[in-house]
Amino acid sequence: MYQPRLATKEDMPRVYELIKELAIFEKEPDAVEVTVEQLVQDGYGKQPKFVCFVVEVNNKVEGLALIYTRYSTWKGEVIHLEDLIVSQALRGKGLGTVLLDEVVKHGKQKDVKRISWEVLDWNESAIKFYEKKGANVMRDWDVVQMDSKAIDNYISKL
Repeated sequence: MYQPRLATKEDMPRVYELIKELAIFEKEPDAVEVTVEQLVQDGYGKQPKFVCFVVEVNNKVEGLALIYTRYSTWKGEVIHLEDLIVSQALRGKGLGTVLLDEVVKHGKQKDVKRISWEVLDWNESAIKFYEKKGANVMRDWDVVQMDSKAIDNYISKL
């Protein structure tokens, strides 16, 4: 059985590799702007911006779950699962379950009222995985975002 653990700053180069692998899988190979240095700074500074769990196979990080706290006006404190990534070569081997288990246990321990995340509508294997675990995939909601260019454009019109 795989044993998840909290990631360390020394894991961030491998975490970054997995993030890049996910970007390629999601057909966005050039979209990753974060750097290893930024991951280290943001995750291990005075006020960490995220918590990251990892799972290893043969002493190599092969999966991660990166979460952070949000606040819901309806629920109060909630957790956002930004990404649950398993190396493509090891998908279907139980690593995703181990990581999701760890995220849910963490949320329960923090007494959050919800854990939420997004999944691409074409990623049927992920959707089936999450539904099998009891998650509600809310297909009638759309994700809304502004990237840095849209933010700059918005600000320029104020």
